[in-house]
This record gives sequence, structure tokens and C-alpha cells, in this order.
Amino acid sequence: MEKKRCIAMVPCPGQGHLIPFVEFGKTLVHHHNNLHLSFLIPTLGPPTPSIMAILNSLPPNIDFIILPHINIQDLPQNLHPGIHMKLTVTHSLPFLHHALTSLNTTTHLLALILDVFSADALPLAKQFNIPSYFFFTSGALTLSFCLSFPKLDDTVSSQFIDSTKIVNVPGSIIPFQVKDLVDLVLYERSSEIYKTYLGLCQQLYFVDGIIVNSFTDMEAEAIRVLQEKTTFLDGPSVYPVGPIIGTGSTSKEKQVECIEWLNKQPPKSVLYICFGSGGTITEDNLNEIAFGLELSGHKFVWVLRAPNNSASSSYLMGQMEDPLRYLPSGFLERTKEQGLVVPSWAPQIEILSHGSTGGFLSHCGWNSTLESVVHSVPMIAWPLFAEQRMNAIVLTDVLKVAVRAKVDDESSGIVKHEEIVRVIKIIMEGEEALQIRNRIKSLSDAALVALSEHGSSIRALHILAHKFQNI
Repeated sequence: MEKKRCIAMVPCPGQGHLIPFVEFGKTLVHHHNNLHLSFLIPTLGPPTPSIMAILNSLPPNIDFIILPHINIQDLPQNLHPGIHMKLTVTHSLPFLHHALTSLNTTTHLLALILDVFSADALPLAKQFNIPSYFFFTSGALTLSFCLSFPKLDDTVSSQFIDSTKIVNVPGSIIPFQVKDLVDLVLYERSSEIYKTYLGLCQQLYFVDGIIVNSFTDMEAEAIRVLQEKTTFLDGPSVYPVGPIIGTGSTSKEKQVECIEWLNKQPPKSVLYICFGSGGTITEDNLNEIAFGLELSGHKFVWVLRAPNNSASSSYLMGQMEDPLRYLPSGFLERTKEQGLVVPSWAPQIEILSHGSTGGFLSHCGWNSTLESVVHSVPMIAWPLFAEQRMNAIVLTDVLKVAVRAKVDDESSGIVKHEEIVRVIKIIMEGEEALQIRNRIKSLSDAALVALSEHGSSIRALHILAHKFQNI
């Protein structure tokens, strides 16, 4: 009996990385059902019930193995989430090797697809004599910056001392200040964090291809630069297959609560506020948002997480404390007819796709950005960490489908409630709101075309699958 033709996929910890991996896998086997996928999943602990529900609902030709948990006590404390994810995978390499050995005896292994933060597993591809790919969970412009960063580090690294210096990223029609780049470059050049990020960027050149979760109409120039090979002469092939987003929630209880509330609201009247799967804001900013929402008079659904001075404090480890106790006194009572506050988590896809939702105050994580674009929801950009500032600038200055909430003082990072009222009114009221809505609707239509039978992203997926199957 002929062995199954299998692709091994290694995501890294973090819901924002695992879910797009899963959705990419589902898309791939939907169009090429002769392929079999196996997810080999490094973890810091038992997966959450929501993650297990997603994994247990995978189609028959996708299976998964939860690798033995890494003890968080074995890792250095207070790490940047990216470094945390990378080290989790590094500590999982013996388990990963064992899982691949087992797969190799029962299937015909075609390829190894890794998250960028799973890059330490790259030598395993050579060991098993299979091609390697990265699935890049951010956008094409961020990928372009990562590919160019080793050269920037070699030639003009002194510019990273001054965070206001200008950097031209290949494929961008606007320049960036250093302070708006991926936050890992802002550390001292001698630090382990900076060196680790530089190493990850260098490893992008050692794979057979990079699959990027974007599409031509959203990042045309960046994708052109990545694919033409004139800027990155020795770079890998790039396959833009997006937008790949989640398909919906598995938590019916919260879904029912949110949807029932939204069903009672007028069309396009509700502002949705969420800082991703783990982003946190300071207590000062939490209070300013509360006062701003109340003063704006607009309807809202607010996914509330307990405040923290570290924006990424909840990215890999959830919070236990009750976030509602941090709200201003009397806020819930005064706004009970105006809004809905949901502790910690809400069914984002269902909220963004609902006809009553008219705006999204977002941290500009790439998954949330794509979800907002697909569902035609204008954004208020409030970036926190990682590449989110780059995303925010593209959304506001290039695509013009978002407005930026400006901080009152760079050193404090506080956005005053008057500013929050201002940006809410821009995207929810009047002529400018209509123009932004029209632009994001056009982008949403283009996303639909990219994923159609003959669209650019599905063509890229077919080319990729053809390479897999002709090995």
C-alpha cells in the first residue's frame, strides 16, 4: 500500500501563530485533498479548551501531535514573546525529532513548514532530506524588512541607535522611522534579543520558500519586490496565499451573548475594541478609553483585559484577575444601554462580520488586520508591540483604511480621552467615515477575488502544492 504523502507543519506557541497555521493547512488540503498534513505543536503547557476545539475539528486529512510540554521555569523570565516562542521550540527539538522519525516511517514526507520562530528546527529538514518552508504569519512588507535587516545591520547599524532615523524598506512607498519598525530592532545591538532577531532574519535565506499571509492588492509593491528577485537576489521564492483568517469561534456561550446584543443595534453603529489575543494597555489608558467611549456616545463592544505596563504581558500566559474591577467607578452602570464589556475574550470573527459593527479599535496585529479588511470594518490604529506599528502606518498612510490614535506624550504613551472621542467620530460619523468605508470595501472585494478560483492567492497555492507533489 502506498504511503500517504505528508507535509509536517511546526507552528510556535501563541494563538496568533497557531490559528493562521491551521487555517492555511485547511485551505491547502481543501484545494489539494490528496495531501496529508501533520501538525507537530510545541507547547508551554496544556492547550486551552478553545485551541483543542479548533484542533479536534480539523478535517480527516490533517492530524496533530501535541509535543510534551516545556516547563516555563526552564526558560529565562521576562522575555520578549518572540524570544519566548523561539526558546520553547528549541527546547522541544528532541520531541520534534522523534515525531518526525515516526512520521517518516509511516508516511512519505514531502516538506517541513515552519513558523519563523520555529527556525531552530531547520536542520531537521536536511536530516530527513526534505525541502523546508516558512509560513510567515505577518505581512509582505514585514517580510521584506526582515529579509533586508541583515544587510541593514551590516552596513548602517548605527542608524538603530537613533530611533527617529529614517529607514527605507524595500517595497514600501513611504519611509519608516526606526521607532516604528519591528520592536526587536530597538534593543541594544549587543543584547541577546537583538542578536536572536538578527539570526532569525538570516535564517529566512536558508529555506526553499516562504509562504506569506497577504495578497497582491493589499501589498502590491512589497510582493512585487519579494517575487522579482532584483532586491533579494539570494532570497527564497515567496508565495502570497492570503488573506487566511479564522473561520469563527468555538465558544458558543460568549458568541450568543455578543451576537444577541449586536442584533439589537442599528447597522454600522457599534465600535469593537480589542487588543488581540494577549495585548494589554496601561491602567491610565484603560481609564482614558472608558471616558472616551462614554463621552463619544457611540455604541461599543469592549473586550477588556486587566491592565499591565508591559503591552505583551498576556500574549503567551493568560490572566486570572478580574478586569472589570479596573473600570472607572460607575462606568458599567452609566453605559449599560450604550455598550457591552466582555472580559478577556470575545468571538472576533462573528463580531467583525456582524452588520451592526461599524469600526474596530485594534492593536493592528496582522491577523486582526486581515480580519478587519475581509469584513470591511474601518479601524482605529492603536499598535502595541512586534510589527504592529509598521502595520498601523500602512493602514493609515498607504491604504487609508484606518486613523491613528495619537499619544499625548511619547514618554508616557497615554492617549487622552479627547483624542479617543476624535478618532471614534472620524470613523463612525460623516463624510470621512464614508470615504474610509468605501476604501476598505474595495480592499475587501479584492481579497475575495484573490481567493477565488483563478485569483492570485489560489494560483500561488497551486504552484506551491505542485512543488510539494513533484518532489
